Amino acid sequence: MKRLLILGSTGSIGTQALDVVARAPEAFELVGLSAERSHDMLVAQARAHRVRQIALSDPDAAARAAEAWTDGEVLAGPEGLVRLVAETGADLVLNAIVGSAGLGPTIVALTEGIDVALANKESLVVGGELVMALCEATGAQLIPVDSEHSALRQLVDGEPAGTVDRLTLTASGGPFRGRTRTELAGVSVEAALKHPTWAMGGKITIDSATLMNKGLEVIEAHWLFGTPYERIDVVVHPQSIVHAMVGLCDGATLAHLGHPDMRVPIAYALHHPDRVDVPVRTLDLAEIGALTFEPPDLDAFPCLRLAREAAEAGGTATCVLNAANEVAVHAFLSDRLDFMGIPAVIETTLERLPAQRVHSFETLYRADGEARRLAAETVGSRGARGKTSAGDETPGRGRKRSEAV
Repeated sequence: MKRLLILGSTGSIGTQALDVVARAPEAFELVGLSAERSHDMLVAQARAHRVRQIALSDPDAAARAAEAWTDGEVLAGPEGLVRLVAETGADLVLNAIVGSAGLGPTIVALTEGIDVALANKESLVVGGELVMALCEATGAQLIPVDSEHSALRQLVDGEPAGTVDRLTLTASGGPFRGRTRTELAGVSVEAALKHPTWAMGGKITIDSATLMNKGLEVIEAHWLFGTPYERIDVVVHPQSIVHAMVGLCDGATLAHLGHPDMRVPIAYALHHPDRVDVPVRTLDLAEIGALTFEPPDLDAFPCLRLAREAAEAGGTATCVLNAANEVAVHAFLSDRLDFMGIPAVIETTLERLPAQRVHSFETLYRADGEARRLAAETVGSRGARGKTSAGDETPGRGRKRSEAV
């Protein structure tokens, strides 16, 4: 029986992970749960799964949880999250925290020699070199939860060393596939949040709409599989049936296919190295009829280009990229920035903060803070009704959709 800790249990990945755990009660002992501020939902989860230790990053939310729940211990703030990882005696930590806030818990878990089921791609985007060095030093495993990287892991694991020539990540194209840069200038928050395939939280859904999510996944794949960036491709595949492909040295290409359901990669990561039944219907290719593929439009979706450029620059560049993106996406969701302002803010921040060598995690934290400050300045200078990088005026926008964290 694995002692499992779930970080970010009230979000999309966390709630689906709890469904996976509930289907195999003999396989897991749930030793802890965490959220950012959704204290009511977290307490309900703790009661339902008989968990005795929880943590909330927001101290006020933690105080409310402690008032409402007296059946266990409530930890507060970043320090509480560190304690939760270090003290629960977990064998496996599922890190489903959104954004760069997930880096710290990944570091703590790996330092303790605890395996990490990684749904927080920012851990590798921000600190890939140091995180992978920690894995090597402690022997702890990183098991990817993203559907694309889970697919790649399953494909690559079956091949001898040296036979995999290329990796291909697929992208649905998001809600705006096929639109031009000009047509994207005035899109609303509501439209950006209507993903055609996946049900995700707000930040990740916007990253999918801008294709930044795929850029972050390229960086994640580089670190997970030790593959040079020039051998990692991205292709738009709107049906979201093919999750990833690997090209082999003999010219063959292997693909991982399945209906888009995150419980599949979550179950694979949590039960690894075993496979278990997941209630997903069998793929019927005749019913689907056709699978289509197309190259990404880097003019309309420059975030993918910016991610590759930052990745190739190395050092702190991907940390700056991620921080600027988080600031810009939050500004868009809160109606302070137009859609095409997101890549504009990121590009300006990258230009103002050239890449530096990474000497320690402290180097990354400093770069992250400076990038957030500069990105916020750029957002402020553009204004809520400012012009996009294409020079188009941005009309009014809808309200922010909240994300459970």
